[in-house]
Amino acid sequence: QVQLVESGGGLVQAGGSLRLSCAASGRTFSAYNMAWFRQVPGKEREFVIAIRWSNGNTLYGDSVKGRFTMSGDNAKNTVYLQMNSLKPEDTAVYYCAADLNILVLSSQGTDYDYWGQGTQVTVSS
Repeated sequence: QVQLVESGGGLVQAGGSLRLSCAASGRTFSAYNMAWFRQVPGKEREFVIAIRWSNGNTLYGDSVKGRFTMSGDNAKNTVYLQMNSLKPEDTAVYYCAADLNILVLSSQGTDYDYWGQGTQVTVSS
């Protein structure tokens, strides 16, 4: 089992950058496929990005391609979401998630087994 805690959210102007962190405990994050999702109140959860550590294969949500990247620090057991060229429509609560099934890299939230509590990102215009 793994526990996930996000941090790094906040208020940023459009065009700016922000880096979110997802600290894992209990097990190393590299034992899982990891992903980020986001959700706006009243809307469905949206897939952002996912990575399979064994081969570096990465999936991107259409709205973040070319702007968001994901990385990990094994020493800190922490996963990061680097967000550049932020837009007001990126405003949401961002969640990191871990999937025990490392054979298939998924963009479906229902495939992920563990979730963090979320961190708010607000992008002002």
